[in-house]
Amino acid sequence: MKININADLSEGFGAYDIGADSQLLDIVASANVACGMHGGDPGIMRETLMIAAERGVSVGAHPGFNDLWGFGRRQIDMKPDDLEYLVAYQIGAIMGMANYAGIAVTHVKAHGALNNMACVRSDYAEAIATAIKTVDDTLISLVMPGTELEKASQKYGLTIGREAFIDRTYEDDWTLTPRKLAGSVIKDPDLAARRAVEMVTNGGIQARSGEVLPIEFDSLCVHGDEPTSVAVAKACYDALTGAGVEIVPLPELV
Repeated sequence: MKININADLSEGFGAYDIGADSQLLDIVASANVACGMHGGDPGIMRETLMIAAERGVSVGAHPGFNDLWGFGRRQIDMKPDDLEYLVAYQIGAIMGMANYAGIAVTHVKAHGALNNMACVRSDYAEAIATAIKTVDDTLISLVMPGTELEKASQKYGLTIGREAFIDRTYEDDWTLTPRKLAGSVIKDPDLAARRAVEMVTNGGIQARSGEVLPIEFDSLCVHGDEPTSVAVAKACYDALTGAGVEIVPLPELV
């Protein structure tokens, strides 16, 4: 069996460091690089991309709302056209910085509240899919399965990668448990590792209620801004490889 592990990285800004990017790039096989809206700046982007290239980690754009203060986790209502251009702008930004590292951008994954809203709003989903198709229709659209964003990506003929989350709990409708609820973020490395192996080997995710949700996915995500991210990612990597699962970059799976 093969699976991808990805992490959301490059989310610091200026003098502020967020996440242990260099350590995570020793573990994960793909990186979603913040493009300057919810986090990230040219210097941080370049540094992350240089390390990723050195370590053979595939990279993608991680566009979000223009919301540094809220880290892109506040819902913003905007015109779909404006959202489309905002996403296209961010994809272009990472492509420019990737040239410094001599690395190709391979995928796009929406961040935070933008991702959550695009999962249920068809207009937001179509805006993101249109931006990807317009900028580079060879980019993989990394989405949560069964969502409006997956449907829009299919509609526009994009290559799709499907992801699940190592460090988040799920509700019975396949949505992530809201962060405001206690226990929605899994910080225990051993628990995360057990869940990761169960998810890959059984092809399903146990929801918070205990119900097992059948779901197809190519990639498992770790949130790089969590203080426990390195320990969680390492535990999951070790458990998966110990179970005979090979960890590979996203383009090798889709």
